[in-house]
Amino acid sequence: MEIRSTDAPYAVDESVYQQFDERRTIFMRRHWDTSATFYEKEYRDGAARRIAAAEPGYSRVEFAKLLASWTVHDCFDGAYSWRRLGQVDPAMMRLGPHEADDPGAMSTEVKRAASDFGADLVGICRVDPRWLYSHDRSGDPVRIPETARFAIVMGIAMDREAVLTSPAYASAAATGVGYSRMAFAIACMAQFLRNLRYEAIPMGNDTALSIPLAIDAGLGALGRNGLLVTPELGSCLRLCKVFTDLPLEPDRPIDFGLQESCRNCTRCAEACEGEAISASREPSYDAACASNSPGVIRWAVDADRCYDFWIRNTAACSNCIAACPYTRGATP
Repeated sequence: MEIRSTDAPYAVDESVYQQFDERRTIFMRRHWDTSATFYEKEYRDGAARRIAAAEPGYSRVEFAKLLASWTVHDCFDGAYSWRRLGQVDPAMMRLGPHEADDPGAMSTEVKRAASDFGADLVGICRVDPRWLYSHDRSGDPVRIPETARFAIVMGIAMDREAVLTSPAYASAAATGVGYSRMAFAIACMAQFLRNLRYEAIPMGNDTALSIPLAIDAGLGALGRNGLLVTPELGSCLRLCKVFTDLPLEPDRPIDFGLQESCRNCTRCAEACEGEAISASREPSYDAACASNSPGVIRWAVDADRCYDFWIRNTAACSNCIAACPYTRGATP
């Protein structure tokens, strides 16, 4: 696989594209979009029925593990705090700001720290305001300090063997573990930056779009499955990021032939039990559903159909991740 830098990782029609409103995500639309088939439906509500059917991969024990996998993510409220966690160490109070006069060297240190905190991939980019949400899930406008000019984007690998069992509960548990590991990694990275006396704004799926930031940071490219595809892990990862005013050296977007591969491959579309993924040879400006932004060329995923299948499955699905040749070719 040849990996090279590129200056054109995506195509955006600036006359059409607008910042995305987080209230338009599937997980928020189910609360207010009365026209949606999934209005007021939580996808795990039918778990008792599914467990009672005694299907392989959907046992009571596996469901308990699935729920437990989210514990750190769901209970560690401070992971995504914009403020310092805990008390400042007395030794830290006697130190001034770190003199970061070499962005390249500091980027190396940041990437080393990310690895130490559990990130499997990490890249750096400048913050592109197009990728900020216009409003958060509460309807408040998203405002990022102008000084937070750099984004550190981390990829957290999921258990590939578990994901390959999709859509069974074991695969959904791998997703939960990914999010819990993500909470740990992003909280540690934010504190690391604060300890150097720099600003840190950690985020998971909130505040800004993860995939275009990851593309800008050189981690991968957008696949037919609507997810980031990386040379190392395929789509078998979760993304988190932190914005900072620490001067850093950005990475460049990469091209490893993914778009051409996706043109000739429809395995994710064939594996999608919700029929949510396009099998068209060419990507287009078609947005597919209300939870996608217009003005971007891609194979847009119909998130409505995807979530409808999650409801039937009573768990998150990773069929498209499991079917992708890049995931299957990843180093276990």
